[in-house]
Amino acid sequence: MTTCAPTLLELQRAVRRDLLGLPEGDSCEYVAPDGLASPARLAIYRNTANSTLLKALQLTYPAVQALVGSEFFEGAARLFIEQCPPSSALLDSYGGKFADFLAQMPQAASLAYLPDTARLEWAVNEVLHAPDAKPLDLLRLEQLDEAGMQTVRFVPNPAARVLESCFPVDAIWHAVLTRDDSAMADINLTADPVRVYVHRGASGVDVDRMAEGQCRFMAALLAGRPLHDALADAPDAQAPVWLASLFASECFVDVCLSNQASSRTIERQVA
Repeated sequence: MTTCAPTLLELQRAVRRDLLGLPEGDSCEYVAPDGLASPARLAIYRNTANSTLLKALQLTYPAVQALVGSEFFEGAARLFIEQCPPSSALLDSYGGKFADFLAQMPQAASLAYLPDTARLEWAVNEVLHAPDAKPLDLLRLEQLDEAGMQTVRFVPNPAARVLESCFPVDAIWHAVLTRDDSAMADINLTADPVRVYVHRGASGVDVDRMAEGQCRFMAALLAGRPLHDALADAPDAQAPVWLASLFASECFVDVCLSNQASSRTIERQVA
């Protein structure tokens, strides 16, 4: 009985499973030996794919690699690749779960600050590769009536993130990447928690510390809470100043009066 040839999509999926080392891979029978056994031929491409994914993780997490050393990082990264294969062909989007993986890795348990350092690096990566967007035209706010001001929400810039950590991960990240041993030695891991605003400025990605109240206020706006409610809940009279600084950093791209900004609104702002 003749077996039907696979469709191109079926063949692509079979090759993907084999390249990622998944147990249900079954593309060998469709690969011509041509002087080299089909499994060995696929192994060459599998090694290339794994090396590419490893390189992507190394580029995204340079501070993590510097903290643990190249050998440890490569071992952890290969385990991660095996357990968390990519779901997209876009390499810039690969590795978002690496911090959670490190948090569950027994060999990294003594480095309690490592997962949050990875989370900061992932935020930097997302901000770096986020699409360009036109900043909010503040005239939009002037056009709102009193009822609109009660319900207005902001559409966040895709290149804006907020991160909280029990450790001074921004100081760790900066000291490691600048190879500042003196700054590294001065870091106090038991200091107060830090809250950072990661955004893209004119000279690249900026990581700025915020006070707790400022962070809560910003996080509320990024989550889509109405401005009126965020201002009412802000524990500090500095909230208007914080809002002005967010406008200055181009944290928002549009306003809306519904619970959630429509994709059409966001698309209109993407350059």
